[in-house]
Amino acid sequence: LSPTGAQTTQLLVEPPWRPAVLWDRVNLTCQGSGTAGATTWYKDGQRWGQEGVSSFTVTESGTYTCQTDRPGSGLSLSVNVSDDRLVLQVSARALLEGDMVTLRCRY
Repeated sequence: LSPTGAQTTQLLVEPPWRPAVLWDRVNLTCQGSGTAGATTWYKDGQRWGQEGVSSFTVTESGTYTCQTDRPGSGLSLSVNVSDDRLVLQVSARALLEGDMVTLRCRY
């Protein structure tokens, strides 16, 4: 929760591995508090063409963020989607000290 009590905007990644790579057919979903509303997407810091939709499949590498039209929702954390051919991936879920971690080396 933010200091004002409103839930911040979340950018969900599917499949849930970081770094995200294009050849995994990455789907991004923007979630804010309250009911569904308009979503603004940003790619590499610039307003980007997927205006209004809350979810889409990524077709270009870049750094993505989103924002819902909810007052005070703010920008989501960014997600980098690369076109790297060799990656060492870790689960995108939050990790705490002492958690077991699964790494994937993929080509």
